[in-house]
Amino acid sequence: MITLTKLDGTIFALNSDLIETIVENPDTTVHLTIKKFYIVKETMDEVVEKVVDFRKEINGVNQRL
Repeated sequence: MITLTKLDGTIFALNSDLIETIVENPDTTVHLTIKKFYIVKETMDEVVEKVVDFRKEINGVNQRL
């Protein structure tokens, strides 16, 4: 799960496995595989970075052996 911010300031958690596409035009719109979408304050690059960081965390990439 990643946290994002709706345009009204509401912070919510999103299952990043459901992301299908992310578009900036000019607002960032996250389209999900379940045919829903969210318009968020974060840039497309920020959303991608959050997903990458989350995946690293759950896969233990940042943990030392």
